Amino acid sequence: MLNKRDVRAAIGWIGVAWLSPFLGAALYLGFGVNRVHRKARRLRGLKQTYGGDGELRDPAETPRERLQVAVGAITGFDLQQADVDQILHSGDEAYPRMLAAIAGAQASVALSTFIFRLDEPGRKFIDALVAAHKRGVEVRVLIDGMGGGFFRSAAYRALRAEGVPAARFLHSVWPWRMPLLDLRLHKKALIVDGRVAFVGGLNIAAENLVSAPADARVRDAHFRVVGDVVRQIADGFDDDWAFATREDTSDISRPASRAQASGEVARAIASGPDQAVGQLTMVLLSAISSAQRSIRIATPYFLPDEQLLTALSLASFRGVDVRLVTPAKNNHPWIAWATRAHIRPLLESGCSLYHSPPPFDHSKLMTVDEEWSLIGSANWDARSLRLNFELAIEVYDREFSGRVSALIDEKCAAPVRLSDIDGRLFVTKLRDATIRLALPYL
Repeated sequence: MLNKRDVRAAIGWIGVAWLSPFLGAALYLGFGVNRVHRKARRLRGLKQTYGGDGELRDPAETPRERLQVAVGAITGFDLQQADVDQILHSGDEAYPRMLAAIAGAQASVALSTFIFRLDEPGRKFIDALVAAHKRGVEVRVLIDGMGGGFFRSAAYRALRAEGVPAARFLHSVWPWRMPLLDLRLHKKALIVDGRVAFVGGLNIAAENLVSAPADARVRDAHFRVVGDVVRQIADGFDDDWAFATREDTSDISRPASRAQASGEVARAIASGPDQAVGQLTMVLLSAISSAQRSIRIATPYFLPDEQLLTALSLASFRGVDVRLVTPAKNNHPWIAWATRAHIRPLLESGCSLYHSPPPFDHSKLMTVDEEWSLIGSANWDARSLRLNFELAIEVYDREFSGRVSALIDEKCAAPVRLSDIDGRLFVTKLRDATIRLALPYL
């Protein structure tokens, strides 16, 4: 009662503890207590406030200006000059450019990833990181303790065997150090010399290549970013590294000089269970409420809570063209089942829903009015919005947002209609609705 912000969660855990006093208490201690937030407060001096300073601001005039003010107050970060100069499709386009950046690194390389397999592309990254380390570059690699392999992380072992500083995020064989809690490092970011960054949804694995077997192939989108905003991305990595290792290396990835950027402005948004408020949810709500003409969303997993569903429905009611695309083939079938039981309010309010054709599309994209874009690692589900550590980049640029909107529209292959939802067999509806009950953890 004292610590759960969500009333339903508080009631649920109290019910579990009362109905099963011993097992329920053990479950709450293992899964209900957010020790990450407490640990982060100790390590980072975290305050239970929004990023804003509480001072009154001059009223903004345009929806774009109001959105900039809102996200600045939510995150506590200023907009920075940036240039998202490359949209990279899957590993075939992204991996060669990322490897070339590592090969050309002069001072520092910082890599954060959820999945890091020791397959063909994984070995190329290992070789590049080891080579950079041996020539004197400060290399740090942060791999999630679950996604990178809980029992045996081959990539982590290979890096450590070569002396490369690497760490596994929230991983320990001791239960009291939270190895099994569902709080994961889901960020995918490569920062080179503090001057260029690669961000998006792309893990390091062979399934992201066109040559992968058709049934296992994954499509994705990654982005190359230069400019002052890279400093914010690097600062986020430094925080995560300190959180995982308790080492202070905040000056390693600071650039000697900045890469020149064009007229775009952007802001890094780091979110996670260590924060007092759900920053990413607040940003999404602010962006949706600012929309006047269009909202485009592409996500592999769509299971947001009621407040985001309501915001999208209200946007559609006021005449905004809301389009959502999810994969026709999902790598987690139960997610697709739960989604079908979750999207009816959007269809009833006039939102347009589509499926993208196979292979599985892992891209995470959003645009508003073709003026604002959101890219990064976050999905529209409880894991990304509440449980995972995520990295998103908001970009204010019409040309870039237009390109992202066109990319989302290209994925809209098969429309989803109310008749498709209502036409399912009763047992199928029952299955889908049952899986949806696990929404807070899907």
